[in-house]
Parts: sequence; C-alpha cells; structure tokens
Amino acid sequence: MVDVIPAPARCSWIADGRTRLDADTALEARPGTEGAGRWLRATVGAATGLPFPEARESRDGESRDNRIVLSIETDLPAEGYRLVGVNADGEGPIRIQGGSAAGVFWGAQTFRQLLGPDAFRRAPLRPGQDWDLPQVTVEDAPRFAWRGLMLDVARHFMPKEGVLRYLDLMAAHKLNVLHLHLTDDQGWRIEIERYPRLTEVASWRARTKFGHRASPLWEEKPHGGYYTRDDIREIVAYAAERHITVVPEIDVPGHSQAAIAAYPELGNTDVIDTTALTVWDNWGISPNVLAPTDTTLRFYEGVFEEVLELFPSRFVHIGGDECPKEQWRASPAVQARIKELGLADENELQAWFVGHFDKWLSARGRRLIGWDEILEGGLAEGAAVSSWRGYAGGVAAARAGHDVVMCPEQHVYLDHRQAPGADEPVPIGYVRTLEDVYRFEPVPPRLTDEEARHVLGTQANVWTEVMEDTARVDYQAFPRLAAFAEVAWSPLPAPRERDFTGFEHRMAAHYGRLDALGVAFRPPAGPRPWQRRPGVPGRPVEGAPPNR
Repeated sequence: MVDVIPAPARCSWIADGRTRLDADTALEARPGTEGAGRWLRATVGAATGLPFPEARESRDGESRDNRIVLSIETDLPAEGYRLVGVNADGEGPIRIQGGSAAGVFWGAQTFRQLLGPDAFRRAPLRPGQDWDLPQVTVEDAPRFAWRGLMLDVARHFMPKEGVLRYLDLMAAHKLNVLHLHLTDDQGWRIEIERYPRLTEVASWRARTKFGHRASPLWEEKPHGGYYTRDDIREIVAYAAERHITVVPEIDVPGHSQAAIAAYPELGNTDVIDTTALTVWDNWGISPNVLAPTDTTLRFYEGVFEEVLELFPSRFVHIGGDECPKEQWRASPAVQARIKELGLADENELQAWFVGHFDKWLSARGRRLIGWDEILEGGLAEGAAVSSWRGYAGGVAAARAGHDVVMCPEQHVYLDHRQAPGADEPVPIGYVRTLEDVYRFEPVPPRLTDEEARHVLGTQANVWTEVMEDTARVDYQAFPRLAAFAEVAWSPLPAPRERDFTGFEHRMAAHYGRLDALGVAFRPPAGPRPWQRRPGVPGRPVEGAPPNR
C-alpha cells in the first residue's frame, strides 16, 4: 500500500518504478476538468516550481508522453477516480481520470501525496529540481457521500483566512462538507443586512471564560467578529472550487442568547427582562431561549432568506439542540400558545417550531437538518438528523425513513481529549485516541441494509469553547481528522479488523505533509511544551464512553 491517506480502494505499482516530472511536463485539462487543472498549477506548481505548461500537439500529430492528462470518464463513479502513473508498456502520459470534476479533483489530491511532503509547501525548497512520481495505478471512490467537518466559529471566532485554510486541509483529506456553526449564545458570526444589531451587538462579548465553565479564569477583553456577506460568498466559492459544500447552521430555538441580546423582543419577555441580557460570556447551556411567537418566526424567516441567498447548499442546519424549557413553562404567553396550537407540552412546541422551518425551507427547495433533539415531540417530515448524542437518534431516524449524518460525541467530537495524561491541554470529555477514531464505525450493525441507506455519511465536530485560536483547533483536530477522513472515505473492514498498525505507518509520511502545511498537530509522543495549558481546568470524563 502506498502512503496515501485516506487509503485507496485498489492500488498496484511497479516496484521502484518512477515517472519523472520536470519543467517540460505539460498539463492537459480536458473538458470539465479545468478547475482541477487550475488547482494543480496554483498549488502543486507553486510547491514544485514546475510550470505545467498547456499540452501542445507535437509536429507529427501525436501528443507528448511527458504530460499529465485530466479527463472525465463515464465508467467511474461520480466521485471516483483513476490515477495511472504509467501504462503497461512503461510509457505514456500520467492520467488522472474521474467520474466527474470532483473525482478528478480527488485524484489530484492523491497525485500530490505521491509526490512527497515537499509538494505541500508554498514554494519549492530546491528550485529547478525534477520530481518523481511512483509508477502506480490507483482506483478509488468514497464510501460515503457526506464526509463532514463541523467548525464552531461562534464560541471562538475563526477569521476568514482560517476558514479558507481549513477548506484546504479538508480537500487534502477528501472531506467534502463544511458545517459552519455560525450562531450561539456566545456570538453571532454572519452579517444579516436587515438586522444590523446582530453584528453590531451580538457578534461581540465583553470577556471570555478561559477553560471549562467551572474555571475561575477569565480573559478580560472583548472577543468577537463576524463574516460579511462578501466573506461568506468568498468562503462558499473557495469551497466549491474544492468540491466542498458549506452547510450553514443558524441555531434555534435554544443557543440564542446573543440574538436576544441584540433584539430583546425575541426572548420570553413575560418571564425575564430581556433588555438586560448581554452576549453570554460563559460556556454551557443558557436558559434564555427564543419565544415561539409570530414575531420570532418572521424575524428568523428574514434571517434564513439572506442565508439562502448566500449558501447554495441543499441542506440548512437549524440546530434544535439543548433547548431548556423552563422559561416556556413559566411563560403565560407560551402556555397560551401551546393551548392555541393544540399541543400537549413544550416538547411538542419545539417540534412545531422546527416543523415550521422544515416547511418553510422545503417550500424554497431546501432541506432542514438538525441535531437529534429534533426527534423529541415528533420529527418534522422531510427533516434530516445530525446524530450527536450517540447512535440512538440516528437509528431511530433511519428506521423512520429519515436521512442521518452520524456524528456521535463519544467517538468523533474532536474537542474531547486525545490521551489521559496530565499534559493534555484543557482536557474535555472522554479519551479519544487516534486509534479510537480510526476504529469508529458510522453505520451501527443493528440497522438493516434498507435502513442503513439513510445514513448519508459521517461528520467530525470541533466545538471551540476551550480553543482560543487556530493553533488550538489544529491540535484538537489533527492527527485525528486524518483517521476520521479514512473512516469516511475508505472501504474499511469491521472496527476490530482494521489495520491500525498499517495506518500508523502511513501516518509517519503524513505527519511530514501536515508539517509542511503548517498544521500544529499533536505529536504521537504528546504535546509540545507550547501546546500545553498548565493550570487551565477542563472537564475530563473517566472511563470508556457509552456505545449507545
């Protein structure tokens, strides 16, 4: 097996055979592959110093062998690819073929990996050198259509350049869905023109808890930021060039204190003085939730109208998780609303709230997806589920005929600590090692084949309460995101049968790629001194996580 991550489905090679690339190696991008051609010149060309000139026909009418040919071939799956480093006779051009433009692009990622770690730099280390490609033939296609990463940019804001960088890191690992968690109690991160206070007020908090919410430590300075509409357009376009879909999340009806701080009429005004609320500076679950009024519905319809203008994604995430019901129980207005709608209780009220936006989005050609709490009180017709509290929500949804993205916190929440040692920075949750993530199985065996077809794929989630900058995000995400990418892409055997030793061997090469990309990953031996956070308390959970 070549040192490629994710592992390809099939690979054959000529032992010690190499194909030379030099300044004369041309690039021929046939119809539909122009984007991959531009990416190769801009990225691999920059790292290698090779210009990859346009392929030209030779004088005798035959194209030169010293070239790379990109093409779409209908015999391949849509995201599948075939990389041919040498023909049977040991001659001929390098071919990167795909069942679609996306397949060609994923093949180009494998091509880059085969050139070695220095192909991941931004400039050539030794200008003028030739490069060697192993004489391999790789045929590959993904297991899942949804291979996702959730970035929480609400708790700690990640500037636009950081998001673009993570799109590049996702592409390098053949991940194709970026779920952007844009709003929460602690901040609102997207410009909405009709509601300017969402960015004037809701995007900034006065201070930030440092560590877990039980920590006595505070960072006594404002924190915040937001993406302008043009920033979002740039992020979406940059992602699309890399065949990544950006799924926006606007969290309702809980996790909404920042929005209520900006527009107090959105809250339960007959229970608390919502004008006194500020953007929350602590972690956890705020009791301040949206009031289920027509005013709130019209407000968020306006928000979603602008969101749909900016994000072409078929799916729109509405959160729906961790919505405390205490204010609803105490509110005469809410209780009257429950009675007016003929609902049994607050759980059914939340289901009604979610169902409203399910119908609203469906009428506009989009699909609602939410965290698995949207199952409580009845699942909205047509809604999909992000199963985060374990497998159970996803199993229930799939059995009811709803699509599911498996992202159980016990397995793929990358904010959870990577080792039991005292040196792990701000340790949160269960220990989830690189091997644990590698042995994660997105489709539970208790699903039938028909039910399993509703599993769209899987997603790793990065919640950033204790990640104050991009270096901390890097540390928590890598190298485990590489293991997750292989789970999402490759046709792996059952968890206990997976060759983790072989994966570790391939990771030895992959660490060099990550280092070249400037990723502040966790070294296998443990955190470097500057990666530690001594004295900053976390919330470690001992023992093995439940596999429910």
